[in-house]
Amino acid sequence: MILSDASLRQLLASGKLSIDPLDDDQIQPASVDLRLSDHFLKVDENRLEAIRLDREVPYQELTQKQIVIPPHSFLLATTRERIRLPDDVTAFVEGRSSIGRIGLFIQNAGWVDPGFQGSLTLELFNSNRLPIRLQEGRRICQLVFARMDRAATRPYDGKYQNQARATGSRIGLDPDR
Repeated sequence: MILSDASLRQLLASGKLSIDPLDDDQIQPASVDLRLSDHFLKVDENRLEAIRLDREVPYQELTQKQIVIPPHSFLLATTRERIRLPDDVTAFVEGRSSIGRIGLFIQNAGWVDPGFQGSLTLELFNSNRLPIRLQEGRRICQLVFARMDRAATRPYDGKYQNQARATGSRIGLDPDR
């Protein structure tokens, strides 16, 4: 079941759900808008011949209030907000319609597991033929929350738990390598 603004306010007031910092106008009828932070990662294309799933990917780290994403380019960003989900709530990361209408696709593998804590790393792709300029503090995506039928028996405690900045792929740590 998707949680309404009233249910979200209740969870926030009880402390079971945490989103910090949070302004009241970020809470929408069935979601919460999240804002862009000033931290970004870009794959260091000059150090690779190909990205491999069994090796660490080198990134260039950028901290700046504005960034331009060239056409057909990929960038990792992070949310200003840090979230903490209870063990019986999951969340979906969705791009904002107004942002998608200019050709910027935003996701986070689309899913946030119950028990996750930290800032969200966002995968940004400019599908447009023009560069897109982004500014820190702008609403960039929304989180849609859903209550599970029961609390997870094993809440999230994975390799991205407690991330505070844009975090590159840690696929090389996967046990199926």
